[in-house]
Amino acid sequence: MNKAHFLCLLLSVVLFSCFKKEADLPRKTTGKINTISVIIDDQLWNGEIGDSIRNKFASPVIGLPEEEPLFTINQYPVKLLEGFATDSRAILVIKKEAENKFEIKENQYASPQNVFHISGKTATEILQLLEEHTPEIIYRIEQGEIAESQRINKKALLQTTSFKKEFQLTIQVPSDFEQVLRKPNFVWLKKKIISGSSSLLLYQVPLNTITTSNAAIDILTMRDSIGKYIKGTEPNTYMISETGYTPYFFKSKIDNRLAYETRGTWQLQNDYMSGPFINYTIVDTTNHRLLVLEGFCYSPSKEKRDVMHELEAIIHSVHLLKNNTFTPHKK
Repeated sequence: MNKAHFLCLLLSVVLFSCFKKEADLPRKTTGKINTISVIIDDQLWNGEIGDSIRNKFASPVIGLPEEEPLFTINQYPVKLLEGFATDSRAILVIKKEAENKFEIKENQYASPQNVFHISGKTATEILQLLEEHTPEIIYRIEQGEIAESQRINKKALLQTTSFKKEFQLTIQVPSDFEQVLRKPNFVWLKKKIISGSSSLLLYQVPLNTITTSNAAIDILTMRDSIGKYIKGTEPNTYMISETGYTPYFFKSKIDNRLAYETRGTWQLQNDYMSGPFINYTIVDTTNHRLLVLEGFCYSPSKEKRDVMHELEAIIHSVHLLKNNTFTPHKK
């Protein structure tokens, strides 16, 4: 075999190996954030099973001023369980079959993906399985969508070295956010969107700023005091918590630390601007402080679910470091 033939053969083997490796890789999932595919025949979709799915997976997102669905649902009949219908990150497959079964398959058709299979002999048994497993399904979908948003954010990140130095943390903030205000122990980042803006606040306060027994009220008092920094264009306008809506308050976890999660509506004092906010107050006993991450947006007459989702994904990317040099700022 001469040298030219040998090189051609070697090149063919390398190309074949590359093509085979590429063919063995799973397809990449596609689709908009917070969208799920429901594979179910029309007869079941138009009955009480479909009603139950819509009530659970398209229920209103808490903390938004107008009703928006938890997930956008695309329904397809079972015979379309192929092609584009299998490219979603979250797929719910509902069938009437001889066996009652609930099963989760990861990356069944593409990656990253969760496929939830529910089957039952009767509509009643399918409804029982839905009722039992919906919290787990929603949790896994939400975690998958947070991960997808973080993957998108990583494509172009803001330089946050100064945050690491002052706040002893790392956080993945997209590069289209700009710093609009900085004070000791406080940063305000803002991003322009078509319908307005979205903002991220990062600040730290002494550990005794809130008490366990009165945490919900203390957090609102704290954020209203910080809201003096968020001014409108008119004189004497600043951000406060909307008193007409009772905020939602939960215990949560961020970076494996206790956090208080508050969702509600903000408004500008002496002005008409308003919108939703999500506040995570992290109890950082290691560094003797409360670390607060808050996202809020102004998007009048536009949907806000996915804007707030991006802010939540940023917040959940935070990782706290040790040995913070935090000292309370004296006003």
